[in-house]
Amino acid sequence: MADAILDALGPVLTRWTMGGSAVAAAPGPWRDELGAEAGEAELRLLALSGQLLGALAIAEPAGEVRPLGDIPMLAQPPLPDALRPRIRRLLPQLRELSARRTLLEFLDARGWTLHPGDWMPRPGEDVPAVYAAWQDWAAASGSPSSASDMLSAESWDQFGPAARHAAFTALRRQDPAQARALLAEKIAGEAPDHRLRLLEALAIGLSDADQPFLETLAGDRAPRVKALAAALTARLGHGESVDDEHAAELAAFFPVQTKGLLRRTRAIVPQEMKTAAQRNRRAALLDAVSFDAFARALGLPSADLVAAWPWGSDALADQLLAAMATRSAADAVVSALAEALTTAASIDPHTLAQLLPRLSPSERRQASTRLMRAKGASFAMVLAIAGGDGGIDDAIRTPAGAALLRALTPEDARHADQASELLALGLLASRAAARQALEHLAEVGLIASDPRLDMLRLNAALEDRRPTE
Repeated sequence: MADAILDALGPVLTRWTMGGSAVAAAPGPWRDELGAEAGEAELRLLALSGQLLGALAIAEPAGEVRPLGDIPMLAQPPLPDALRPRIRRLLPQLRELSARRTLLEFLDARGWTLHPGDWMPRPGEDVPAVYAAWQDWAAASGSPSSASDMLSAESWDQFGPAARHAAFTALRRQDPAQARALLAEKIAGEAPDHRLRLLEALAIGLSDADQPFLETLAGDRAPRVKALAAALTARLGHGESVDDEHAAELAAFFPVQTKGLLRRTRAIVPQEMKTAAQRNRRAALLDAVSFDAFARALGLPSADLVAAWPWGSDALADQLLAAMATRSAADAVVSALAEALTTAASIDPHTLAQLLPRLSPSERRQASTRLMRAKGASFAMVLAIAGGDGGIDDAIRTPAGAALLRALTPEDARHADQASELLALGLLASRAAARQALEHLAEVGLIASDPRLDMLRLNAALEDRRPTE
């Protein structure tokens, strides 16, 4: 019966779509009930059609129907209910995925997660590993494994992609050799994006023992996987002869001179770029050559290259050298480079940002603390370096804090809303520093209910559940 009525409604829906009256095309059994008055009949036809289509006609699913099951429990508890309204006000302000990631890192560092009623990650979204089970549940990619399950060749397919990546990263930290052997066995069966993410985790504890496996990826069918394998190989000091040829050409742009009479030191003195073609070629070489090959071509140990580099004389060259180190230098060289950048007379946050993928949380925190105390720094600038695990004390008493307070003073001619700075301060400060900042901001006239203070107030109220050292 329902099928017959649906067939009869075809002309009705066609006439409505064209903007005309459909009473004349109504099914025969309905016409007596529609009445003689045209307007009323049209409304009754609309009501009858809507009731049938909305309640009686149920569309059959195109494929297999499979229940997702309950939302998985995460390793850390959701925020207390009293703080969830403030999070719900904050989330719409964080439109960029990187900003939301920073908030998630902040909560994760304090030992909390978001409530699934307030937010759920999208499949493939860049989120902390604690949310991996939710990602796989949302993607319906498989039965998410519990956090206690160990990744092995037998359990590999029981993990969804996000949970598998998180478990593999943990295994790499715990047992690098076992993780490498497992990846060698399973990587061929993964999609290119998944192979790339798993290979990125191999950078943890990278050693010469990984070199034979990396060589097997030299012919990988995915260009990005192949390039990453080559970069990891370069970090271990292995490069091709063509790299040395390009390095020699690059070294010609950066001659090394000896300076000083008593204390002889070596310094790199860049050649002046006279044409756009020279600048472009130098940039292309900096983007292609490995750090060790460049140091060899200059006749310097890798650590001495960091010390001899003329930091601050050419911002673009600084950034490209930092990117080169991130791509191909050993961990000790990256640490030395971060130290050189953050102890210079003027800290360039754009150059420092190139090193972020290789810096440990403690190194990022140290670098961001130094940057915050540098003249001209802003909280938003520091947040890009620190991420969500800043935990910086006395943040409001830094030059960045003083600049913020001046800008919020009504008498200041440069008065602005400073919403992004207040948000960044709330994500950077330790709990004590957040309370301290709220007191100072109240003194310059901000009221407690000001929505710009939501992140600071959340920070000040949120218990730190991390185990104390």
